Amino acid sequence: MQAELQKDYKGRVIPMLQNKHGYRNVHQVPKIEKVVINTCVASAPDVKEALEIAKGDLALITGQRPAVTTSKKSISNFKLRQHQEIGAKVTLRGRIMYEFLERFIQTALPRIRDFRGVSVKAFDGKGNYTIGITDQSIFPEIELDKIKRNIGFDVTIVTSALTDEEAKSLLSELGMPFADRAKKITPTAEPAST
Repeated sequence: MQAELQKDYKGRVIPMLQNKHGYRNVHQVPKIEKVVINTCVASAPDVKEALEIAKGDLALITGQRPAVTTSKKSISNFKLRQHQEIGAKVTLRGRIMYEFLERFIQTALPRIRDFRGVSVKAFDGKGNYTIGITDQSIFPEIELDKIKRNIGFDVTIVTSALTDEEAKSLLSELGMPFADRAKKITPTAEPAST
């Protein structure tokens, strides 16, 4: 069974992007390959407890068990040892990925306080997009009264697009609410009274 966003991509977005960018073959149309949700708790005073909380929240949000990430090298100023467990990540693909994106775009992002859209500048030059989330409470799966500490996440959307422009049009068609800097509200001039 396909997610609604996946059906929308196959039924509406693919033909729309083919017309817009002039793709001759349906396989040239960019698609979302995976979504990676990553968190790091190395700066917390009690890393082990913070890591358990982060893993639990990640599992609730994504429906998958997170993998633990470790540090690559030792840095004495940060009290960091090589191969120390410092974070967790989840990689989503297929139906689960589309279900997460649908919840993320339609439910979680609008719950951010003073939300005016996501930045257009967060592309990496190769068609991938990363959003930083400062608080896990925007996800409806997290119960507000059970939050022990705020944990930030990076949500990276990896696409098969070759350019940032193609990736932006793909994500826009899927409903990503980009902040449009070009459309600034200008005051209308009132007619002079005589």
